[in-house]
Amino acid sequence: MIVESLKLYVTVVEQRNFSKAAEILHMSQPGVSSQIRNLEKEFNVKLMHRSPKWVKLTEAGELLYVRAKEMLNLYESVKLDIARLQDNVSGSLQIGASFTIGEYVLPRLFSSFAKQYPDVSMEVFIRNSSQVIEAVRRSDIDFGLVEEDIEAPDLNVTTFMRDELIIVAAEGHPLSLSMNIDLEQLQHQIWVLRETGSGTRSVSDRFLAQTGLRISRSYVFNSSQSVKEAVFSGLGIAMLSRWVVKRELSAGVLKEISIPGILMERNFSLVRRKDQIPTRANEVFSEKLLKLDNHFIW
Repeated sequence: MIVESLKLYVTVVEQRNFSKAAEILHMSQPGVSSQIRNLEKEFNVKLMHRSPKWVKLTEAGELLYVRAKEMLNLYESVKLDIARLQDNVSGSLQIGASFTIGEYVLPRLFSSFAKQYPDVSMEVFIRNSSQVIEAVRRSDIDFGLVEEDIEAPDLNVTTFMRDELIIVAAEGHPLSLSMNIDLEQLQHQIWVLRETGSGTRSVSDRFLAQTGLRISRSYVFNSSQSVKEAVFSGLGIAMLSRWVVKRELSAGVLKEISIPGILMERNFSLVRRKDQIPTRANEVFSEKLLKLDNHFIW
């Protein structure tokens, strides 16, 4: 089908590399090369100059890329219109999510969505917020769900939920013995932090800077789960989403460190490309996501 050939062509052009395109398309590199040669035969023109490491388009190749994008967008738009007519929700969703959302929020959302739309398959790519945003830009995923307020003029960013962050310590930590503490008691503490680039790290860095708190020592982990385990093991205190620690708070193995007058919140945001034509599954999931409240009533 010509649509598949055009999709392959666009992927090769955007990746500027046959090997990367073959990996994304789950094809062999010779298979990708063969399809490009078939297109060149069909149009009777050379579309690109290529070497093992790069691809450079000819003038005809540039023209075909622009038109191929237009045709693929029109094709997806027609598919979406027909799916709306039939009220048919099927296909697949490839979602990028930051760690807090991907590990603690999405599983519950998926469970509800899958019961209503069993013909939709779902795949989640979990990375920190900055990596998810870059994956959206590269069109590696349908959309991203991130846990920070971002400025990205080239993307559509929509808030779908508010999140509260709290400071926690292990049961028995000196700070856990008081119901409320003042900022001076947080001076020179050992902190367990997320890595640079994560939404949680952005909030904790902003909190530390605004309050002027000085850290005695810090340990850095690249997931909320590992931060939580480090705190539970007595390594230090941490700032985490309430979603991440709600079970441990209920069980009493972690304690919330409350600071009167200070509330730390952030947005959970849906990030999409501006030029994207969504599939019906993508459209329905996004609509339901934007109707959520913090109690997950669907």
